[in-house]
Amino acid sequence: MEFRLLGPFEARHEGRQVLTGARRQERCLLAVLLLRAGRVVTTGHLIDLLWSGGAPANARGTVHTYIGRLRAALRPFGGPEVATRQDGYRVAPGTYRLDTAEFTALVRQAGAARDPGVRAGLYDRALGLWRGPLLDGTADDVLRERLGGELAELRLSALERRAEAQLAMGRHDRVAADLAPHAGEHPEREQLVAAQMTALYRGGRQAEALRLYRGTRRALVDGLGIEPGAALASLHDRILRGDPQLNQPPAPVYAVRVGEEWLPWSAGGHPALELCNTYAGWGGPALPGGEWLRRYATLAVWAGHHDLASERLVAQLLAGARREPAAAAAVLAEARAFRARLYACLTDPADAASFTAVAAVVEQAAAVSSFTRDEDGLGHWRLTPAAGLRLPLYAAARAAGELLADPRRFTIRACPGENCGWLFLDASGRRRWCSLATCGAGCAAP
Repeated sequence: MEFRLLGPFEARHEGRQVLTGARRQERCLLAVLLLRAGRVVTTGHLIDLLWSGGAPANARGTVHTYIGRLRAALRPFGGPEVATRQDGYRVAPGTYRLDTAEFTALVRQAGAARDPGVRAGLYDRALGLWRGPLLDGTADDVLRERLGGELAELRLSALERRAEAQLAMGRHDRVAADLAPHAGEHPEREQLVAAQMTALYRGGRQAEALRLYRGTRRALVDGLGIEPGAALASLHDRILRGDPQLNQPPAPVYAVRVGEEWLPWSAGGHPALELCNTYAGWGGPALPGGEWLRRYATLAVWAGHHDLASERLVAQLLAGARREPAAAAAVLAEARAFRARLYACLTDPADAASFTAVAAVVEQAAAVSSFTRDEDGLGHWRLTPAAGLRLPLYAAARAAGELLADPRRFTIRACPGENCGWLFLDASGRRRWCSLATCGAGCAAP
């Protein structure tokens, strides 16, 4: 079975909605037990929640009746067992799906992801589970606050973290659209307001950004008797004077400019390693400006820079990305996920799961490749136009596959610096790590 609480209450079995005949308080009762799955909820607490202090004299018997009806309604669908435990009831964790549990799990995964693209994608999936207020149409505002205060807080935090990741990738238009319904409703969430102000300013909407600040300040002063914090006030001043440094995310560190794109330094000795280096190589916390793979255009230009795609193909890819921005964004997300898997595979030869994930993309690349004779008289594998916008991803995959099939892959070493982890080919085993600061200052030689 599947239970949806993040919005109107729904119980589904094999895609079909069930429990449609359950009374509102019965649905509330089941939702309370599901939200506390694995824990005993006393009858007294259930009564307090269902009747908010105004319980009738026969409330205990009514709860018992509701439990009996729920057991009978769930049984035909193999639903979770509602067990009696001393003076209360307990729903055991089981094989059923629960959107609130999926939401919290995805938020935890997103918080642990180092790549902003992966992080934003996980937050997208988590926030996409919300279809409205918790138990919309089943619980009133008072009960919703008592049941879902932590979930509501986690939702706002996810909105903030997603906006932060999107701004780092230059997706200010997406942030402005996503936060529009929330920034004005939550003036106390200054980080959320700051993200929206930044997104509006980068989108050429300076007046709207300043208007949002004034509305936030008025709400804080009138409602809480406080002024906006120093960070939000400073952002307001920078927007007011048109600080050009607010226009774009900071340039990636340890990067070179190629055309209109910032690419990582070529330091690893192989295109597959260069894909992983900079942000994806760091073993410690992500440093500001560390991500280089921010846009599809960057990925396409990178492929051309490493001779994995011709200039003509790169130009076609850039034009195609402008025509199909959603498809290009999807490929970029795949490339970031592939990069993370490749890094894990290269640093741990025993990581079979990562190798399998990388191999799957390599095989996809092989399916849209042809073996042709070049002007130098030698045969070469080339990706065909059938690869479409996925061509730079497949180009990276081909490079990765060639390296993984080469004995040199066993000479790959990761810089041991705590905040580094860049990858290099080191056949001699004598590299003086970071002696030229190629992967960041502060990395000591072993």
